[in-house]
Amino acid sequence: MLNFELYNPVKLIFGKGEIEKLSTLIPKESKVLVAYGGGSIFKNGIYDQVKTALQGFDVVEFGGIEANPYYETLMKAVDIIREQKIDFILAVGGGSVIDGVKFISAAVHFQGNPMDILHQRILFKEGADVVPFGTVLTLPATGSEMNSGSVISIKATQEKRDFGGSAMFPKFSICDPTVIASLPKRQLQNGVIDAYVHVLEQYLTYPHKGYLQDRIAESILQTLIEVGPQVVENPTDYTLASNFMWSCTMALNGLIQKGVPSDWATHMIGHELTALYNIDHARTLAIIGPNLFRVLFETKKEKLAQYGKRVFQLTGTEEEIARQAIEATVAFYHTMGMKTKISENAANIENTADFIVNRFEKRGWKALGERQNLTLDKLREIVELSY
Repeated sequence: MLNFELYNPVKLIFGKGEIEKLSTLIPKESKVLVAYGGGSIFKNGIYDQVKTALQGFDVVEFGGIEANPYYETLMKAVDIIREQKIDFILAVGGGSVIDGVKFISAAVHFQGNPMDILHQRILFKEGADVVPFGTVLTLPATGSEMNSGSVISIKATQEKRDFGGSAMFPKFSICDPTVIASLPKRQLQNGVIDAYVHVLEQYLTYPHKGYLQDRIAESILQTLIEVGPQVVENPTDYTLASNFMWSCTMALNGLIQKGVPSDWATHMIGHELTALYNIDHARTLAIIGPNLFRVLFETKKEKLAQYGKRVFQLTGTEEEIARQAIEATVAFYHTMGMKTKISENAANIENTADFIVNRFEKRGWKALGERQNLTLDKLREIVELSY
């Protein structure tokens, strides 16, 4: 097992009706910016719950944060906070809203061009001058409610960039599983697959003798396989909803990544498909992941075989199990409504590989993955296999 440090200060409040505790979690006398997305919170009653819980606070609202939030939109909120001297932000939404609020929090007092936060992947350490924030989770998927990472889109250049740091943890996150009852099937499908691939990125690397991390990762995968198809059809079932939500949070709150190698190349490639074609983030992961495993099969074979045996109960030789595990993963993605080719999700894709390879080369991203063996040639092969 590798050396590691674990730090996660998020106060997580989980369960039915917990939104009413908001007034006890935000410092008294705070002027609060409530940030949200496209307006679904008005239809499902969450907005009313939040407003009721915030009675007595000075509240300013900022709506319209996109899925894959745009830098350009977020900077409007930064201006509002500066002008109105707001001292606390509440993100009410899924991972995109929460990621957006993390950027807003970092950018308000940043000395310099806020674009540098993204282009230079600036690390905001504990004690940095950021605006404190909390979250009310409305869409389980990204784990952003209990981690310190953020991914932001730049509309002008069709890019997705990430940043983070220990100062970017929420002060608290309220996770009420009942909020998923009104979500569209597509968003629920995406949430399951997003969380599933988050686990794979931290698990499907090479043997490292981090036994406990592996077992926790496998348990999250098995839980998502069990509840994923059911929760899409029965989102009002509290048992399904709560296990789904908690799995999404556990998939990326830092626990299973400690002491072990991780990959994240699937995400890096998938981000480009979202930037190019506006394909849902989770669906880009379902497209790229299996082909990345195929191209890097020899270096991932041992963990693929372990995955196949423990998660899918496959039998055969090590190589047979490893290959079957890839196909079992694709079958699960299909069960969850994913279309696993770029051409099934976008048109005019002929130059996709050239574009992504050129972009990675310009950024200096020439050796990705846990072994730094995903070269530009292999990147091209993965993307072309995904057509």
